[in-house]
Amino acid sequence: MHATSTELVQQQLAAAGYVADRRLSTAVFLALSLNRPLFLEGEAGVGKTELAKSLATALDSPLIRLQCYEGLDVSSAVYEWNVQKQMTAIRIAEAAGGADKAKLTQDLFTAEYLIRRPILQALQAPSPPVLLIDELDRADEPFEAYLLEVLSDFQVSIPELGVIRATEPPVVVVTSNRTREIHDAIKRRCLYHWVDYPSAERELEILRVKAPGAAENLSREVVAFVQRLRKMDLYKAPGVAETIDWTRALLVLDAVSLDPEKIAETLGVLLKYQDDIARLAREDIAAVLQDAKSIAA
Repeated sequence: MHATSTELVQQQLAAAGYVADRRLSTAVFLALSLNRPLFLEGEAGVGKTELAKSLATALDSPLIRLQCYEGLDVSSAVYEWNVQKQMTAIRIAEAAGGADKAKLTQDLFTAEYLIRRPILQALQAPSPPVLLIDELDRADEPFEAYLLEVLSDFQVSIPELGVIRATEPPVVVVTSNRTREIHDAIKRRCLYHWVDYPSAERELEILRVKAPGAAENLSREVVAFVQRLRKMDLYKAPGVAETIDWTRALLVLDAVSLDPEKIAETLGVLLKYQDDIARLAREDIAAVLQDAKSIAA
């Protein structure tokens, strides 16, 4: 995909199975045009990770994913030295006798002994990949600081080798579920976009793409019911991912319309916390469904 307009980005994402609104499509278009990382923030399940996957498909580029977690460090995210291979080389040199120790030490820290992790893989890829740095809010703050060089200059510094810079910058997508605040220095290096829950119209359009086997009536009722749930005081409102999963589950059960019994049987697909399931039961599923059906009609 050669990004020449917001409209083209929107069309190409749609062809890859992602329904993006104009604001998100504009953010993607600008990130591609300006060679800037795109920072996506929003609740879990609203489609941030899926956007990166669909963007890779639209660009016909490989997706390199770095899943962040507490304790993530440079050796897991960027590179580490293949110590086992280095030790083998040392033993072979010692067995041969007469090894120049200074030269051997120098030879051991070359690209041949380097294990490339996702970030370095992305910087050295033969053609620009999509680098997904997923759920950065799960990583520790020191790792954020390390990313500043990557996000601003598309390069990393390796003491033994020097600076390794991307010939062509990868397309970088950073996501956060906002379980903690990401430092401003990271956001300044990126184009920022908040991914919100979709409107009912766009969520219905998403279901048409992701659950095409669902009858229009069922899809409308599902969307209306989920939209109604998001207005309740739940610990975790269902995201778009849950809407899709629930619709597919209802299809497996041959449902053509929502009813209180079917909803109660499948709530574990839609809601992930028992307190939320209990809260909905107290609200009376039938009453919530009636409200939703009146909206869907």
